Amino acid sequence: MCGIAGYFGAGLEESLLQRMNSCIEHRGPDGEGYFSEGRVGLAHRRLAIVDIAHGQEPMVSGDGATVLVYNGEVYNYRELRTELEALGRSFRTESDTEVVLQAYEQWGTDAFDRFNGMFGLAVFDRHRDQLVLARDHFGIKPLYWANAGTEAEPQLLFASEIKPILATGLVEAAPNERILYRYLQFRIHDDSEETFFEGVRKLLPGEMMTVDLGTGTFRISAYTRLREELAELAEVGTPYSPEVVEEYRRRFTEAIRIRLNSEVPVGSALSGGLDSSAVVVTINRLMRENAAGLEAVGAKQNTFSAVFPNAINDEEKYADAAIAVCQGNIEAHKIKPTPEAFDADLHDFVRTMEEPIISSGPYAQYCVMKEAANHVTVLLDGQGADEMMAGYIPYYFAYLRQLKASGDYATLAREAASSLDVFYRLGRFRLRSMLSGKKTVTMGSLLKKDWTSKFRGESFGNVPDNLKMRLIDDLFEKSLPSLLRYEDKNTMRFSLEGRVPFLDKEVVKYLFSLSDEAIIKEGWNKRILRDATRGQLPEMISSRRNKIGFTTPEAEWFTLMKERIYKVFMSNSFYSRPYWDREAVLTAFEEYLTGRNGADTMVFWRLLNVELWFREFIDRHEAPADVIEDKSDYEANPGKDLDIVSEGRTFRRYPLQTAVFARETELAPEVASYVKRFFDGLPGAPEEAQKAADGRKWYLLVSEKIVAITQGRSFPVWEIEVSPAARILSKFVTRTPAGIGLGSPWSMQIAINEVGLPLIVKAAAASVVGKLRGRSGVFYDVVGHSINAIDGATPYSLGAASNSVKLAPKDPDGVARALSAAVRAALPDGAAASFGGTAVMDANDLGVVVMGHDTDLPTDVIAGIFKDNPQGQGSQATPMSLVFEQD
Repeated sequence: MCGIAGYFGAGLEESLLQRMNSCIEHRGPDGEGYFSEGRVGLAHRRLAIVDIAHGQEPMVSGDGATVLVYNGEVYNYRELRTELEALGRSFRTESDTEVVLQAYEQWGTDAFDRFNGMFGLAVFDRHRDQLVLARDHFGIKPLYWANAGTEAEPQLLFASEIKPILATGLVEAAPNERILYRYLQFRIHDDSEETFFEGVRKLLPGEMMTVDLGTGTFRISAYTRLREELAELAEVGTPYSPEVVEEYRRRFTEAIRIRLNSEVPVGSALSGGLDSSAVVVTINRLMRENAAGLEAVGAKQNTFSAVFPNAINDEEKYADAAIAVCQGNIEAHKIKPTPEAFDADLHDFVRTMEEPIISSGPYAQYCVMKEAANHVTVLLDGQGADEMMAGYIPYYFAYLRQLKASGDYATLAREAASSLDVFYRLGRFRLRSMLSGKKTVTMGSLLKKDWTSKFRGESFGNVPDNLKMRLIDDLFEKSLPSLLRYEDKNTMRFSLEGRVPFLDKEVVKYLFSLSDEAIIKEGWNKRILRDATRGQLPEMISSRRNKIGFTTPEAEWFTLMKERIYKVFMSNSFYSRPYWDREAVLTAFEEYLTGRNGADTMVFWRLLNVELWFREFIDRHEAPADVIEDKSDYEANPGKDLDIVSEGRTFRRYPLQTAVFARETELAPEVASYVKRFFDGLPGAPEEAQKAADGRKWYLLVSEKIVAITQGRSFPVWEIEVSPAARILSKFVTRTPAGIGLGSPWSMQIAINEVGLPLIVKAAAASVVGKLRGRSGVFYDVVGHSINAIDGATPYSLGAASNSVKLAPKDPDGVARALSAAVRAALPDGAAASFGGTAVMDANDLGVVVMGHDTDLPTDVIAGIFKDNPQGQGSQATPMSLVFEQD
């Protein structure tokens, strides 16, 4: 198991390979290698598993004409080697890599269809004057590519991951909005050659790319008919019988045995479900039989399980049952993922996955692989069994519709009756949801219509009434590809090789040659696997109906992680995306947390995942929205002027940049320190500072936000318990672009808490009457102008201001006096003597209010000084200004 990277094209240099290869060191920490010649470059990272001493790559053929880089394992390499030796070939190593190389030399691209295993490879072939890329039959191993040139003059880049392609700097990291839409709207991905990155594609299962080294042209084609073969085999329909079960058991056991071949320790992932448990007990049986080739397993089989004590989806009891039946031959390792760890790992997890994923479930697998890497280097698991043996409930309906369409009503009645408990469980959950009265939340209701309208032609559907055709579709397109991506990313992130015995090519072909009863019989899915392991597995697993697998208790975690999720949804970057309506998302999330809607957490996960993916891969070269833009004390904010005329008098304003204020900040000394910094800038400070030192009058204007924050009158939205009244009343308030005022349930609740619901309702009624009479502002005349100063969470703000609701500051006149005293104490006598006092200001897109001051200026003059809000917002971080009256 390794990682590969490379290029083809004019103007590309070997130094590019090192940049690409450095991105996938985790895939192969045991070595690296490079090859370049002309327009071709190949790079390799090695995770040594088989023939550790001699399997280095790039591997060059004996005549030097063929060069291979290869990621994967071909499990039938010994049989292929024997066949090649019979044709007169000799081998220098014991590695499967050399077998792959010589098989290609002997048979060309026809060799790929002979391989039974997993691979992503590149072959430079001087004899045939071509470069060939290929991916295994099921797509277990990835192979991404992009053309940074043109069709006429390509610059092809390829790698086992997307990061190396982006690291070249030749391909821009831009979103593929079609794939993004399909992911958000239909909850699908990995169902085509396209990725979430515009211009970055992948070879599909069973595909190869052939590049003509002379002309530079390339084409993609299938090297196998496996998908078609499975469809043809499905027509055979060998009757289900004990002999069939025994033959399946033999083939399945052999698929596991050949995947235990390794020179490094091998273990097993054990979720507690039927599939992984079947792998574990089969290995245990091989150990008891002293089968050959099990040296890498050791004296005891290491198993790794994710457990969630007391969670609804905990499978520990099933894993324990599988462990117990192995009677002491297991060294069990239990991993307990937590929401706290998930929060800490989220950045790395998103980067590991490279593209958005359906739910947070693969994080459980991430945690298992992280721990397993401390004990083993190879890990077997049960991936793929669901997609070939109808492991999900929708497959039952496809089968029943098939029976109805074929007119086989007797079998239809028997299967429907045998599956009643499955349908009852599903119906019970749906009925409970319907009777709860909770409104549903669809992704479509959260996305912006002007964006989704671009994709009206997109659709998604499944094969409705043919069981095996549905399974084939899911194996190669609709379901398994995404699961294999998770498998590859999670294992390789921790330098592990994941092996999937259910995806043995010959086992799959045999299964599809059997009648449908091998898949579903008498209401039992995976019937042949249940029967093949009967007596080896405890009955509670063999007869288990519910499926969970490696996943997380997402609903529980999202409640515990609400602060983190709110911060993302309320961030400036989330607000600025063109894809979703932030206010609708926030409302839906708040209602979900309070039990007022029946939203699926996967809706919120997809939004969260896309935002974090943008930050990691798309926005990474841009300044983050929460970074303060550097500005001197002596210049205006962008788009603002230093000078302004108020009531016939001219004033010059200097906005001071500060650190972000928090509840713990001591307001007066902090403010005084920034004012002192301005004057300490002499002689580089503007002449106003010198004139002030000589006696010219000047003033300090401070935003009410920092006053409220430091007084503890700023409340994170996740701490505000919204009442039904606040939710209803806020809907009738006009929402401003900045999110200011009572247009959110949180700010309305804070207003209710401050003055009481009766006064709010009275003011609302008076407002309606006032509007009918042509009067505005009646609401605040009744409720009090301190409520007018309530600020909602504003997406462009820094620190707590972006996700908090703020009340008006207490005693703003007293605050102004305290600030003035602190400023005078901090400055030289001249500047202190000419200081005219402080004003606490509330300015937004609705107007300017002088909340309190101790100056000698009339309030209308102060308001006029501030009418264009010179302090700016957000990343300017300028919550105060020094104001100097001009001659």
